[in-house]
Amino acid sequence: MQDTNPQKARKKPFLSPQFVRAMLAGHSALGIAFAALIYIVCLSGTVVVFLHELQRWEQPDAPVVEGPLSPEAVATALDGTYRKALAANAVHDMFLMGPGPVQKRFLVNFHDHESGAEGSWIADATGTLVVEHKAPWSEFIGDLHMHLHLPRTWGLFLVGLTGVTLLSSLVSGLLSHPRLFKDAFYLRWGGSRRLQEADLHNRLGVWGLPFHVVVSTTGALLGLSTLIVGVLALAAYDGDSEKAFATILGPMASEDETAAPLPDIAAMIRQIQAKVPEAEFASANIGHVAHAGQIVHLGMRTPGHLAMSNAYYFDGAGKNLGDGGLETGSVGQQILGALQPLHFGWFGGFAVKIVYGILGLALTVVTHSGITIWLARRRERGRPVPHWEKVWTALAWSQPLAFATAALVIFIVGEGLALATYLATTIVCIIGALGVSEARIAGRFIRLLAGVAILAAVLAHGLAWSGRIADSAAYWVSGTMVTAALALVVSALHPLLRRRLVQGET
Repeated sequence: MQDTNPQKARKKPFLSPQFVRAMLAGHSALGIAFAALIYIVCLSGTVVVFLHELQRWEQPDAPVVEGPLSPEAVATALDGTYRKALAANAVHDMFLMGPGPVQKRFLVNFHDHESGAEGSWIADATGTLVVEHKAPWSEFIGDLHMHLHLPRTWGLFLVGLTGVTLLSSLVSGLLSHPRLFKDAFYLRWGGSRRLQEADLHNRLGVWGLPFHVVVSTTGALLGLSTLIVGVLALAAYDGDSEKAFATILGPMASEDETAAPLPDIAAMIRQIQAKVPEAEFASANIGHVAHAGQIVHLGMRTPGHLAMSNAYYFDGAGKNLGDGGLETGSVGQQILGALQPLHFGWFGGFAVKIVYGILGLALTVVTHSGITIWLARRRERGRPVPHWEKVWTALAWSQPLAFATAALVIFIVGEGLALATYLATTIVCIIGALGVSEARIAGRFIRLLAGVAILAAVLAHGLAWSGRIADSAAYWVSGTMVTAALALVVSALHPLLRRRLVQGET
């Protein structure tokens, strides 16, 4: 008898099993090859989101300025910065950054490329320079994220390449898991540790996917900017990199060293505000200051735009040379203006920073769990690599410990030993973990040390600034750090406490 209800043909999958296996292999290879760099860049980047808050914590006696600044206040700050630069024999380039949605201080800086002399100060709302700006630990974490404390060009390139690798891993991860979105809320708790790690890895990867793609893409573009400009110079300007940079970054100062008066920056601000009344001062970058070849890049912020500011270009006499179009220019110009705020979450105020901090931590967990899953899979298949399990665990948990020990050394000894302390802490943790019987035991011990070190750093900071804290940000930053430290300590001691409770019940 003929079957009148034949079995329905199985639906052909959108991606073939062979393609999925190839993507999974590529995903694993990319993650393993760059795992350490991606992890360090992601973790330090999560901290750098709050860079300005950490700077306020490090120097809590400096004035907080809500803004907007008056043109006269900016002119006063420029004059004061010039006088400081003269005294330090460093009259070459100056940079002023006003308060805004990202940070609440009026910062000024001068430096001389040839002598290396430089100085940074914090001004009040009138433009009067009040105190030297010193935030070496924040600067240390920022440099670690942006160029890994390598020579700047090479470091930026390596970080940019890390961004490309992270983006490639995200794409290959999506293609290697066809059911990723269908299982977006599927979590297997209480069973195999590897399955729990895999579900957490996949869920955090899906839930934060738009963020992960944005930060990896913008990080790659920022890090590889020098290479991109070099290619642009070859393609469009016959290899003239200066002309390519001028097209993207605006006119550069000339080599005419004839003495000239300081630019009338207040008049420049008023000129822009006459055309755009809602524009507020954001920054000013003066190249070859007080010389005939000086150029002013005046950053003015207009509400409703993603860019941190639009750049307006002036010569030393106050002639308007055009603008960068970062707010209302071409699509390419507006993308250029959006790269930094999109990458760091420096737009939309503190609430956006909180969201970026949470999502950045999620991306760090995705990176860490990816290698943990690979190591666990090898163990389940009878090919364990216990030494690499210990190394990865030590590297991951040594980073908060290394950040804290670097802060302690900076507070007690000085900033000169910060990098050596960071590297020594990381290396000692890895070597020490190799002598422990299990990776998880090493991880618990390092987490405990990290929690204690963070508490010690907060205590050292509190003792150093006792009775001199004028900025309330110092209190809630310290509170956040104490909370993180206690979380590390509890996570390290919890298995031991639970074991003792079970033994006590029996």
